[in-house]
Amino acid sequence: MGDIGKFERKLPEDRRRALIAATLACLAREGHAGLSIRKISREAGISIGLINHHYESKDDLVAAAYETLSLGLLDKVRARIELIGPDPHDRLNAYIRGILTGPTLDRSMLRTWVVFWSMLDHSAKIADVHDRTYREYRALLEGMFSEMSCAGARPTINARLAAIALTAMIDGLWLEWCLNPTTFSPAEAVALCENW
Repeated sequence: MGDIGKFERKLPEDRRRALIAATLACLAREGHAGLSIRKISREAGISIGLINHHYESKDDLVAAAYETLSLGLLDKVRARIELIGPDPHDRLNAYIRGILTGPTLDRSMLRTWVVFWSMLDHSAKIADVHDRTYREYRALLEGMFSEMSCAGARPTINARLAAIALTAMIDGLWLEWCLNPTTFSPAEAVALCENW
């Protein structure tokens, strides 16, 4: 009971943000072992009872963390694209550079993503977040590939398949770089995607 004194009053939305940040920090630091509600509670400075008040289950909290991480990265990429002019090729390159630079290339992120992916078959909530966020990434890419087709790109681009292919290429390069960053540099990964 002595630990309760260290918990402070926060607005519900602040508590949820703190819990999501704590979940992501625990997963990045410890992988699957970081999924302990006790560890997340300690990291967030929020009692276990309050976690249960804000999220019905650990799956709900982890799904919220997954969605926050995935859409947060996408928002950063969208902001980068918005700084680029109307040229669809330049906008696509901004997407590639946004995905393959910065916080995405923090190797501790691999542990976080592996935990999320390992839960796909066991949690409908995690699978739903994965499917929804993947659709958002793919829709953004499809739009840019469609713009390239409208701008007279040759050969004509199947925007849906191109979006799937580029996503797979980026994911594969990201995964390989996280596993062994001496294989190629992030700049080489960007160049591979841009040349494709």
